[in-house]
Amino acid sequence: MTSIKLNGRKHYRAGMVSLAALMALGSATSAVAQEENEVMTLEEIVVTAQFREQNLQETPLAITAVSGEMMEARSQVNIVDVAVQAPSVYFIQAGAAFGPSLGGEIRGVGQFDFNPAYEPGVGIYVDDVYYPILTGSVMDLLDLERVEILRGPQGTLTGRNSIGGAVKLVSRRPTGESQGYVSASYGSRDLIDIRGSADFTLSEGLYARVSGVHKEQKGWVDRVDYGCANPGNPEGIAALLASGGGRCNFDSLGGEGYSALRGMVNYAPDDKLNILITADVTNVDRTAAADVVTVSDFNPNMICGPTCTYANYYLPATETSAANILDPRSRFKGWGVSANIDYAISDTLQLQSITAYREFNAKWGTDDDSTADPAFGAGGWNDMSHDFFSQEIRLNGQVSEGIDFTVGAFYSDQLTTYYTIQDIRYIPGFALQFQGNDPVNADSFAVFGTVIASVTDDLTITAGVRYTEESKDYTFVRKNYDGTVSFALGSLDGVTAEYSGDQVDYRVTVDYKFTDTFMGYATISTGFKGGGVTARPFNATQALEGSFDPETLTNYELGFKAEPMENVRLNMAVFYNDYTDLQIPISDCTAYGGGPCGVVLNGGDAEFWGVEAELEAQPVDGLSINASVSYIDTKWNRVDERATSINIEDRVSSTPSWQASFGIQYEADLGDNGSITPRFDVTYIDKRFVGRGLGDPAFLPSYTLGNARLTWRNADQDLAVSLAVTNLFDEYYKTSQFSALYGFTGVSYDTLGKPREWMLNVKKDF
Repeated sequence: MTSIKLNGRKHYRAGMVSLAALMALGSATSAVAQEENEVMTLEEIVVTAQFREQNLQETPLAITAVSGEMMEARSQVNIVDVAVQAPSVYFIQAGAAFGPSLGGEIRGVGQFDFNPAYEPGVGIYVDDVYYPILTGSVMDLLDLERVEILRGPQGTLTGRNSIGGAVKLVSRRPTGESQGYVSASYGSRDLIDIRGSADFTLSEGLYARVSGVHKEQKGWVDRVDYGCANPGNPEGIAALLASGGGRCNFDSLGGEGYSALRGMVNYAPDDKLNILITADVTNVDRTAAADVVTVSDFNPNMICGPTCTYANYYLPATETSAANILDPRSRFKGWGVSANIDYAISDTLQLQSITAYREFNAKWGTDDDSTADPAFGAGGWNDMSHDFFSQEIRLNGQVSEGIDFTVGAFYSDQLTTYYTIQDIRYIPGFALQFQGNDPVNADSFAVFGTVIASVTDDLTITAGVRYTEESKDYTFVRKNYDGTVSFALGSLDGVTAEYSGDQVDYRVTVDYKFTDTFMGYATISTGFKGGGVTARPFNATQALEGSFDPETLTNYELGFKAEPMENVRLNMAVFYNDYTDLQIPISDCTAYGGGPCGVVLNGGDAEFWGVEAELEAQPVDGLSINASVSYIDTKWNRVDERATSINIEDRVSSTPSWQASFGIQYEADLGDNGSITPRFDVTYIDKRFVGRGLGDPAFLPSYTLGNARLTWRNADQDLAVSLAVTNLFDEYYKTSQFSALYGFTGVSYDTLGKPREWMLNVKKDF
């Protein structure tokens, strides 16, 4: 994990955007510096990613650490907001088809499919507890001390193996200082956001902290009743809503409804023992994601417009199928408890145990063709229950002066039951309706170790290894609506597909401190994304022969961390990834019993390479500048002949080639009247490859987002009033595309990013 040591003024960091921008800023800030005649020194960032306190500039890892104060200043409210300003990191909230889930990639490696048969490519941790599947990972940034983003394969030091990297959310721990805050916000589309925390002492050595949030907001994409809005339409579609007063909207998509509560108790009777118990509960109830149809070849009338949709979540009864009315909301209820125990066996030996249990239930309906046309259609209902237990033990120690080590073990066991009702009508003359109730078991066991040896005062060698065993089984239940065996998918009913395997990973890093302000490092590390089974087969052969092995990646990385001036910090890394056995969905199942195809196989090898840079500068007292930039490119080296939907010339990853961010703020001291701080952030996301679902290579356009915030604080620094505007330029942009049904329905739809929004916030510290 990573901590940020802050003394005095709040400390903000992000990275580097471009040389031209920096030159322009340099001239401006130099003028300010001359006027103020004072040069500031950057405050130290202390990290413990290798289980010893180290200055960030002396840690040979690609890390972005974001403090809670910085997230507030940037108006960031969830993981997606934070990730977009880190180099080579891209996260999105899933479209309506995938429910309340989070998809993401680091350095082009990740996962976007929510199904528990598939493993995440990026590890998500909250207070050292691993989150094993994507559903439920879109978490609010509640009372956090920091967010850490580690790029490149992780696993030889902690937790579950993560092939792309890891994102760690670290909550503020109880300190017994009898402090806290209350915050209230109101904004666009009736946004209400209320949150707060309180820290207090229960008794000597026993401290508690309670934090909570409630947030609600209306959506911005209108879900319109086609028959109501288009009376006398050529398709003969009747209105589902009464059109009294001209109202033809069902509701608005993209809304918010989020509540969470977390309690922490910290027992620290002496310098040797520390026990932290954490419990939390989360409830989400919101409208579906903001999806709009952008392509409708078979019936162009089904394109409603740039911010509306004719998705009616209704499939009428026919001679061969029953009617389905689906719920256009996304719901999630979850809770968890964990115990983090630290015990100092001696001055050079420390034992840490992390035990956690979590469970949730998620429900969401889908209108998979996102139209009202009864000539073709698809929809579903999803109800997922999940239980997860994990145990991690780490022993940190020192063999002798200059040689530190960490050894540990990790175990997890999870059960996910995925109930679904599916209604598929896009195949002419054939309507497929079935229900599933599939249990998915998965467990993982690993042992790991790392040694950090200081060969000289300037030269350090780090070596780590990890051994992992994992297994998974998926039992398919395929019934008709009346409970009898499905007439079309009956060969699957009761079939259990299995996967098991093991993997060895390693990391070797050499770093050298050339000067007191310049450290360089070289790393070779490996990682893998676990194997699994095909989650959406159409016959028993696809299920039984559709298991796949892990993806594997070898990362070669060179980097440096420098402070060329007392008020400038610059970190850069270049990497090359040798990526093998990529897990690829295929569309031709001739080799798997024929028919419609849902098989995933290890179908390709590829290589990725890129460069990342982060800059922080504080030219004068009160002025902070941070920026980042990254570039990544990819190439297929091999594509299995069965993966006919992939062209070897295509881009391998959906991560944008270029990403950049820039932020600037100035805190002006008003004496007895407090201070006022204007801040501006801008983020650029290059065009994004989303596959060949429409036949030709498809890209979502690039976009630039600007955020602005103006904050007044009183002289005592315990009251703040802020006015924030996100997406300042009201950019119309798309975050994902769903075109899986295009070949059958001629329809493709996109998920939209949020429009311009304003928010007024009042925060009181006590």
